[in-house]
Amino acid sequence: MPLTVTLGHSSLTGPREGNEDFCGAVTPEGADLENKGLIAAIADGVGGHSGGREAAEYAVRGLLADYYATPDTWSIPRSLDKVLAALNQWIIAEGGRDSALAGMATTLTGLVLRGRRYVCVHIGDTRLYLLRDGALTRLTHDHTWDLPELQNVLARAIGMDRRIEFDFSDGELAPSDTFLLCSDGVWGPLGEERLREVLLAQPDPQTAAAALASLALATGGHDNATALILRVESLPEIHFRDSLEGAARLPVPPLLRPGQVFDGWCVDEILHDSRTTRLYRVTDVDSGQRLVMKTLRPELADDVDEIRALLMEEWRARRVVSPYFAQVVPAERRSALYYLQTWHKGATLQVLLDAGMHFGVGDVVQHGIALLRGLAVLHRLDIAHRDIKPANILVGQDGLLRILDLGVAVSRSEEDGGKSVVTGVPGTPSYMAPELLSGAPSSTAHDLYAAGVTLYHVLTRKYPYGEIEPFQHPKFGEPIAPTRYRPEIPGWLENILLKAVSKNPAWRFETAEEFLLALERGARHPVERQPRTPIALRDPVRTWRVVAAVSFVLNLLLLLYVSR
Repeated sequence: MPLTVTLGHSSLTGPREGNEDFCGAVTPEGADLENKGLIAAIADGVGGHSGGREAAEYAVRGLLADYYATPDTWSIPRSLDKVLAALNQWIIAEGGRDSALAGMATTLTGLVLRGRRYVCVHIGDTRLYLLRDGALTRLTHDHTWDLPELQNVLARAIGMDRRIEFDFSDGELAPSDTFLLCSDGVWGPLGEERLREVLLAQPDPQTAAAALASLALATGGHDNATALILRVESLPEIHFRDSLEGAARLPVPPLLRPGQVFDGWCVDEILHDSRTTRLYRVTDVDSGQRLVMKTLRPELADDVDEIRALLMEEWRARRVVSPYFAQVVPAERRSALYYLQTWHKGATLQVLLDAGMHFGVGDVVQHGIALLRGLAVLHRLDIAHRDIKPANILVGQDGLLRILDLGVAVSRSEEDGGKSVVTGVPGTPSYMAPELLSGAPSSTAHDLYAAGVTLYHVLTRKYPYGEIEPFQHPKFGEPIAPTRYRPEIPGWLENILLKAVSKNPAWRFETAEEFLLALERGARHPVERQPRTPIALRDPVRTWRVVAAVSFVLNLLLLLYVSR
């Protein structure tokens, strides 16, 4: 059963000329409802400024439209923040271009209902209330000045400042929850107790919204009165992301052998066999199409965490639509737990290194550019790969480079109810940033460090800090300059690699685009060389011990000399 909600709204013009309020909602169906949810918003144009109505309408319409254009892998707050920040800049720019709209600004309160949770975004003095079990709770805080004489003056609003900050809140939904979004022309004259009485007396959202707006003006309200009400009629039985988990009830396939036919797929070869998963190259018996099948080992058939991890891996992979990644192919006749991806003939960088292939500077730069373009796609979706290394980078015979294996990838979205399932220690130690080995949480930034180590290793077959085994707890000094192994490496490329693998996160590239731009510019705009850490700062304890020892010896010699 999907999430079902009934809505009602009313907006009445007060004694003042013109209605500066605006509200709206989008109630999608199918995949959009599951992936993005439904959204409602109310805005009140700032009074006393021309263009208040325009600002309110632009903000609401823009939010309702652009929210659904954000990636599914983004969390709801991230999507709302990105969209509203862009709308804020647009409203400021529009006010600057047209003198008739100068100073246009608006409050805004938005609500997203998705699965079994709600998320609120808020700025200004429009309000959001939740009526549950007869109790009315205000979920927003008015952004007005604390001084008594300025209580009605806004401190924050869209269009008021280029740097803008929104309030976010969230919570669990319950059947019969009733949400009220209203302007100050409603909550001001009526008060919260009167709002509660009307919502309890009028369970129909449209009737209640009309009653609130009319009552606000009838009781002496001098502002426009707008109310938007949403009532939760039913909730999905499971979280919206768990639509994939219909596959979790499928059995794990047995270990397949080359030549065996399964679900209409003929197994050509076993591509990879790990402790938890198996990859097969398969051919469609009917069409001859070659694909890659990924599944779990049979002994993990009852492991809920591993099953969920594979499902979430498929979910992420479906959303990464890019030539730098293999693409998920729908498995329409799937009778077991697996997913299919496009197969591309080629070899990984690690296989090529093991075969003795020599990579020139030009080759590594071109591979690096492609790798960073792929990571930029991934990071824009808010996904961290977490295991970038030569073994996970395929150089295809079609000339394209592809990033493989999203098995330990994570995103900061709420794709699985706020909990990302990851088994084992993600990453390969020699490619992991120093702070990761100390227990810091991984992020997209650490993919850039791993990319730097990858390019360094492909060039030199060495590691900037030496090879690190899983059981080691290394101390990181200064990275070894790649020119020690390959003197012909140009200085600009060495600077890029040393910046990428710096032990100090503040010195590294902040985004994949910045790293990419440095590679593309090359010698024309070389990056700054990172200053070497003075010896005394690399190991201050040892330094002071040496100083103390030298001082002791000198003082002893001086004592012997004086005592003669």
